[in-house]
Amino acid sequence: MTPREQRNQRLGEKLAGQLKQRHYEAYYCKTAEEAVEKVLTLIPEQSTVTWGGSATIRDMGLTARLKAGRYRVFDRDDATTAEEKVSIYRKAFECDYYLSSVNAISEDGVIINIDGNGNRVAAITWGPRHVILVVGLNKVCRDVDAAIQRARSEAAPVNMARFDFDTPCQHDGTCHDCKSPDSICNYVSIQRMSHPAGRHIVVLVGEPLGY
Repeated sequence: MTPREQRNQRLGEKLAGQLKQRHYEAYYCKTAEEAVEKVLTLIPEQSTVTWGGSATIRDMGLTARLKAGRYRVFDRDDATTAEEKVSIYRKAFECDYYLSSVNAISEDGVIINIDGNGNRVAAITWGPRHVILVVGLNKVCRDVDAAIQRARSEAAPVNMARFDFDTPCQHDGTCHDCKSPDSICNYVSIQRMSHPAGRHIVVLVGEPLGY
């Protein structure tokens, strides 16, 4: 095991313990491949499943595995009209499992998310029977203030570039606390605990994932 792997395992196991104290179900996986297999063991076949706009779960191949498996999947990327996409957003609240990542997490287990439309933070907060959050250790920050800073100054500008929206951070890569109509920073969620206990499952991954 390399020094980096040792550090990640220690941090991942410690953070999983902090999350359990906050009433989450939590696991640490060394690699994204291991994390995919872990998530698949957590979702019973025939479950209804959907997800938010997470680069993490797409890039690691998790969504493709779910669509190829024996699950009832609702994928907004399959929508052919704006109305159909909104319908899939709303289906999320009735699904058995909702998958996402997070924008940042503090070392003591407080989760930070920032949303443009609010559908992702809404579903994480309330609705789906279970929420699985897959989080690379690159998103771990010292405290809540640092986590919010990461979400605003790192994750948001990268996502703006991904969506190609016209915001100030698109031009120089830094947050301007803007009021642009294209802003992705409209809804900020600070999640202290899982409620009811065990509804949220966090799978920590010892690799950099997502933004």
